Amino acid sequence: MPLYLLNKPFRVLTRFTRPDARATLADHVPVAGVYPCGRLDYDSEGLLLLTDDGRLQAGITDPRHALEKTYWAQVEGAPVEEQLARLRAGVALADGMTRPAGAVAIEAPAGLWPRLPPIRYRARIPTAWLELRLREGRNRQVRRMTAAVGLPTLRLVRAAVGPLSVAGLAPGACREASAAELAALWAALARLSGGRSARSASRLPAPARS
Repeated sequence: MPLYLLNKPFRVLTRFTRPDARATLADHVPVAGVYPCGRLDYDSEGLLLLTDDGRLQAGITDPRHALEKTYWAQVEGAPVEEQLARLRAGVALADGMTRPAGAVAIEAPAGLWPRLPPIRYRARIPTAWLELRLREGRNRQVRRMTAAVGLPTLRLVRAAVGPLSVAGLAPGACREASAAELAALWAALARLSGGRSARSASRLPAPARS
């Protein structure tokens, strides 16, 4: 039951099969038989978990468990408290109101790798960084939430999934989780499933690699 952590680079598809000339997980994951736990958009970067265990995959992605995911968003504009408060309270999107989220303004994350290609800077428009903590995973949710409060996202990095962090992983690097990391993840899932063992909380079969 291995679990792998990948720092997915910008402009890499979260799939193994190659539909066109774009890069895929096959270009960065050196092991066979694992599949991604959820998705990370083509134009987003950061932590992606992969496993061969369908129960673990379901625990990570099942919205009933609401495993927290942490994102760093570089946004256009200078956030004010009213905008942050709207993100924390929940934002009305086309597919309904989002759950309340953690939202704070931060300095540029220390040690963050450069994006290639870099974002397009405009001299008269400032940019800022936000840290967002979500317990749901709608399609392009962070980008839609920040846009709804007037702070379009220019760059998006997933920094953590539950207790697991992208820290120390270079873009494109992939490593197996330690025993301690795996135990911490199972413990977090057990807490979120009401104290039941996360291993028995879901018995979905492993999905096919795509």
